[in-house]
Amino acid sequence: MSRVFNKKILSFALSIIVGLLIWNLKPPEGVTTQAMHMFAIFIFTVIGIILRPVPIGTFAFLGLVLTAATKTLTFEQAFSGFVHPIVWLIVIAFFISRGFIKTGLGERIAYIIIRYLGKSTLGMGYGMVLTDLLLAPAIPSVTARVGGIIYPIVNSLAKAFGSEPYSHPRRLGSFLIKVTFQGSVITSGMFLTSMAGNPLIADIAEGIGIHITWGGWVLAASIPGLVCLGIIPLFLYKFYPPEIKETPNARTFADKKLKEMGKVRSQEWVMIFSFVLLITLWILGPFIQMKAVIAALIGLVVLLLTAVLSWDDVIKEKGAWNTLMWFATLIMMATFLNKLGLTTWFSGYVKGHVQGFPWFTAFIILSLVYFYSHYFFASIVAHIGSMYSAFLVLMVALGAPGMFAALTLGFLSNLMGGLTHYACGPAPIYFGSSYVKVTDWWKFGFYASIINIVIYFTVGSVWWRLLGHL
Repeated sequence: MSRVFNKKILSFALSIIVGLLIWNLKPPEGVTTQAMHMFAIFIFTVIGIILRPVPIGTFAFLGLVLTAATKTLTFEQAFSGFVHPIVWLIVIAFFISRGFIKTGLGERIAYIIIRYLGKSTLGMGYGMVLTDLLLAPAIPSVTARVGGIIYPIVNSLAKAFGSEPYSHPRRLGSFLIKVTFQGSVITSGMFLTSMAGNPLIADIAEGIGIHITWGGWVLAASIPGLVCLGIIPLFLYKFYPPEIKETPNARTFADKKLKEMGKVRSQEWVMIFSFVLLITLWILGPFIQMKAVIAALIGLVVLLLTAVLSWDDVIKEKGAWNTLMWFATLIMMATFLNKLGLTTWFSGYVKGHVQGFPWFTAFIILSLVYFYSHYFFASIVAHIGSMYSAFLVLMVALGAPGMFAALTLGFLSNLMGGLTHYACGPAPIYFGSSYVKVTDWWKFGFYASIINIVIYFTVGSVWWRLLGHL
């Protein structure tokens, strides 16, 4: 108990010391004192979010209060993130995702896919990845989607075939755990609403004049994402193979579960209708002049009026309200760091050190630095908040096309979640199952990262050229 307490004190102390050091630094030429103070509070907040001496929401709120209390920003400026449409888009998506879990629709979809693809171990792996892909557009919490819906099913499947964490883990469990986890970081990058940090990316890009729509993100991510989803399970099947190759009983297992669930209930049909309506409105949004957040509000109202969700469900969705706090705070800080000119100064500083490189060479170097620095992060959102803006501005300043740079960094921001057993929300859940050794987790996480990066830089670049982004 004392060790945990001491760790929290040390984490808090480190955040304060670093923040105070930056606060008292003499601003470099071209940077105002206000910008340095904003940067100090920002770094203080990000370090706290990474080390977590207290819950993320608490530390974000502390950073928010410091911003106003020190008069670095006015009250209205400090709390401006709470009226941002991107913030409410992700919060509402959390509420909608509750409908998938509450109605059991997400679980039903998984068992239906297993019924048809689960005859082999590889097919079962693809089936779980496909389930994740279908749920991803409407469930922005990767932890809720992959940890709350997919993981319990994977765990049940492994045990049904006699694969226990400490007894025959390689029979089936290790493979399924690794495949579904690595698949989740790919699916998270395929939709603007499939990971909580993606709207933050879109907002930062908007701040420098790059407008990313929901449909535009999906279109750009579709080809390289699908190629990765096709190759990663095959790679793991070859180099991290399960002992069981055929699973003829999987269909029986899925049929049993579906029989227990019974026929599709009326609430599930409403959920399906709402899901289709949402996707349609998000795709047609730019053409019918409807913002994504308005479409999300319409979907939520449908679920509330039809009693698929109750108002109590909305109130009790702690993940949404927690996200509202830290997400609004980070968006506010990132916005004002840009407005106050700090990210522009930083990009100019780094630009001077890579000036002699062709823009594409510099782009690849910066992308790899951005990606693999995630070994030092335990939160994708914290990584995005602390580095995305500066790297994007720098890449554009070096000559990279804006949309190409914004989207590439956005996709990498999701893929880097597969590196370690602490890199993103679902990682501790999956690693905690004890099916995969830590050495295998890191090793295959690194191998998968290379495959994903190569595909996005080759297949992705060709696809983005065809779309006019490159």
